[in-house]
Amino acid sequence: MNNFKTTTSGRIDKLLATELNVSRNQVEKLVKDGLVSVNDKVVTKTSYKVLVDDVITYEFKEAEKREPVEIDFDVEILYEDDYLLVINKPSGLVVHPAPSVKEATLVDWLIQKGISLSTISGEERHGIVHRIDKETTGALVVAKDNKTHEALSAQLQDKSMGRYYLALIDCPLKDDIAVDKPIGRNPKNRLMMSVVPEGRNAKTAFVKLLPGKHGVELIAAKLFTGRTHQIRVHLNTLGRHILGDDLYGFKSKRGKIARVNLHAYLLYLVHPESGEKMEFVSPLFDDMKVYISKNFDQGEVDEKINPLTLGAGFSHF
Repeated sequence: MNNFKTTTSGRIDKLLATELNVSRNQVEKLVKDGLVSVNDKVVTKTSYKVLVDDVITYEFKEAEKREPVEIDFDVEILYEDDYLLVINKPSGLVVHPAPSVKEATLVDWLIQKGISLSTISGEERHGIVHRIDKETTGALVVAKDNKTHEALSAQLQDKSMGRYYLALIDCPLKDDIAVDKPIGRNPKNRLMMSVVPEGRNAKTAFVKLLPGKHGVELIAAKLFTGRTHQIRVHLNTLGRHILGDDLYGFKSKRGKIARVNLHAYLLYLVHPESGEKMEFVSPLFDDMKVYISKNFDQGEVDEKINPLTLGAGFSHF
């Protein structure tokens, strides 16, 4: 059970989201599940108005056991301690369950492993602080308890936690560039996101790394916000597409390039318990590794993606 005294008035969901450094959607579930009270009175409406000096109390549900799901895969663990877990997510693995998802997810794998998980994002998102699209690979951090989850969510907000991505694109960028355009659901295709005036603010920086054969370029990307398909959408506005990303305009037979060649390569964060600054390098999977070895000079690639210097390329953004 946790509580705090308010210093401002306003909607319960807005004040609680600010206090916990999480989205209002996450707070909405806490409220509707009857886990939030004001001055010892349970509140179930997110629009409830809170006054100055009111005491808000909240708690989190213990993770409920899900129905067993057959797990026929394993996931590489890059780091683990009592507070968090960092994994290298393979392509084709959905991060958390949803009504439309029938196959086993990363959350199912975590539960099968018996790993203690936070519940702040709801039972279906055990421990998931940030996500990666199904076809995207790379580093992802999982919180083992709610205190760790809150701390890491706060780091996402203040940018002390983040990731550098590597991508193979179908046409070189003219220059390093930052795209700052709002993203929302595509009104003509619900599977896609797009730049729309009423969308949520979104900013991505792109840095040129190396040209390869057939006009392909290896680039790095950094997210300043975390919208669905953000890197893919912002590249599309530049007339560029990630190899394999036929949803957003890459032109090729699907069999030749089986998935979106986007990889969360380097994750950095501050350990919530020790305060230590930590970095985790997530090795490329074989498909991207083989393509790069055939179409780029491997020595130049290794130099450009050196974890010690990769972040410096974004210092001017």
